[in-house]
Amino acid sequence: MPDIKNLISPAAATSAAAPANAAHAVRLHAEDDVVIARSQLVGGTVLAGEDVRVSGLIPSGHKVAVRQIEQGQAVRRYGQIIGFASRTILPGEHVHTHNLVMGEFVRDYAFCVDAKPTVLKETPATFDGIVRANGRVATRNYIGILTSVNCSATVARAIADRFRRDIFPEALRAFPNVDGVVALTHGAGCAVDPEGEGLAMLQRTLGGYANHPNFAGVLVIGLGCETNQISRIMETQGLVEADFLKTFNIQETGGTAKTIAHGVDLINQMLAEANRVHRQPVPASHLVVGLQCGGSDGYSGISANPSLGAAVDLLVQNGGTAILSETPEIYGAEHLLTRRAVSREIGEKLVSRIHWWEEYCARNNAAMNNNPSAGNKAGGLTTVLEKSLGGIAKGGNTNLVEVYEYAEPVKARGLVFMDTPGYDPISATGQVAGGANLICFTTGRGSAYGCAPTPSLKIATNNALWKRQQEDMDLNCGTILTGESTIEEKGRELFQLMLDTASGKRSCSETHGYGQNEFVPWQIGAIT
Repeated sequence: MPDIKNLISPAAATSAAAPANAAHAVRLHAEDDVVIARSQLVGGTVLAGEDVRVSGLIPSGHKVAVRQIEQGQAVRRYGQIIGFASRTILPGEHVHTHNLVMGEFVRDYAFCVDAKPTVLKETPATFDGIVRANGRVATRNYIGILTSVNCSATVARAIADRFRRDIFPEALRAFPNVDGVVALTHGAGCAVDPEGEGLAMLQRTLGGYANHPNFAGVLVIGLGCETNQISRIMETQGLVEADFLKTFNIQETGGTAKTIAHGVDLINQMLAEANRVHRQPVPASHLVVGLQCGGSDGYSGISANPSLGAAVDLLVQNGGTAILSETPEIYGAEHLLTRRAVSREIGEKLVSRIHWWEEYCARNNAAMNNNPSAGNKAGGLTTVLEKSLGGIAKGGNTNLVEVYEYAEPVKARGLVFMDTPGYDPISATGQVAGGANLICFTTGRGSAYGCAPTPSLKIATNNALWKRQQEDMDLNCGTILTGESTIEEKGRELFQLMLDTASGKRSCSETHGYGQNEFVPWQIGAIT
């Protein structure tokens, strides 16, 4: 990957003395075969510094060839392979799905060669967190309702609705320190192998949420006859029923109405104590940030993702933790992480997850290049290799210190990787189950997303998105493309926004009420 300090080439930078067309394209690396259109380009436009005349219409964020690329030849962006020419591509031509395809190539994993000592700040940054009795630190203070099976989802939502501030404002009026009562339901829990990987993953996810510091109290509700028995969840996840962790099921409680009434009564018993919290300064080492990108575009790897990476570097220097995920979206770029692994064992763990995904896709007659999505392609991304190279920039330049399976508890500090699908709700659900108490989510096409009980910050890659969907965006990185700000400046701004949000500042998604429907545990294995 290029040095983020020099991500946009001088030839593409704007200045008072620069020709008017100097801002037409962005070069990311000296060895690249393509540059990226800053705005829509029309045929005949001459790209300053490239001595290339554009042929035809090039959409904003899309790639323009700067040299002739022969059929079968590798095409590079970020100095890395993003695919292979399916036909000869002439200078100035649009490079996209019509002439660029996936292909196999050897990745040099070079384990640990780029790992370097992490220098921690002597005086770390702080935020105002909620310190729980067990010493864990919360960024929010919710009461949660979890379900063992889809069959108890309706009663869980009915209980949570009784505490909605927009419908029953009096229910929580006396408890201003409680952020809300949320029901996190799902569509699984039965007709699966009771000893299989799929059910174990669901139980691990539920256990992670039940233990999450952002919950002051939790109810777990079942039907009673499901495969995913609550008693088994409690056993496998080391949970013990207590004043702030209650379990029950519909069949034993006496039906729907009685179950709802019982749940409402239990939450009323929890509220007074849950409200007795106060925020206090704590080191940034208590921040665990899940890194997400969704609705990516051709600018994601130029502006928002490297800005998030710069913020992650600051977070790690201050003792905090960042969770990079979405395994199909690092595919083809995983060698850039193995080089930063602190040990060969950690690097091999990452490679083994890549191999698992290759086998998983083969078993299901799928292809890793099913990603990027239609929206990604419309935004200028052509192959999963290109998307991965931009997505991996979210992890900054720090060492990779550990690799986790989906929803495993994250205990290491620093940059870690969690194996998840690329689908954002599933991926973020695993990160929160692992302990993430903040999510940072970059987007170029536009996203409306939240992830209760963890606040989610959304970061725009371009000015057009910011203007169009500003009510859903917490930070705009489009000014990097126009030369008004640098990656380092946006990284510092984002790191401060992380601290402010962890201290209680509401994100846009929280303001709009997102978060309950976005709880989506990963379902694998046969449903019978």
